[in-house]
Amino acid sequence: MTRSQAREQQEPQAGLTHEAILRIAGDMSDAKAAAVEATGATLKELEEAAAWAVGESDVMGDLRLPLSGKVAVLYDILTADEDYGNERD
Repeated sequence: MTRSQAREQQEPQAGLTHEAILRIAGDMSDAKAAAVEATGATLKELEEAAAWAVGESDVMGDLRLPLSGKVAVLYDILTADEDYGNERD
């Protein structure tokens, strides 16, 4: 079992808690965390959006697929504040 699979078993995919949001995406305002939670996204979707927001998605270069669905919405929320990537340094 991979770490990701183990994590998915530990945390339900039905929605994200405030604590999980902060752990994955870093410090943010309560309003921003509430907006993330309101999307109904899964842990995996938030992890993907957070990776894109800090530039970790560049591994695939031009071959990567564009964001869509909840991941795109999450990305927009996370990057609404231009300092997102700088908070995690």
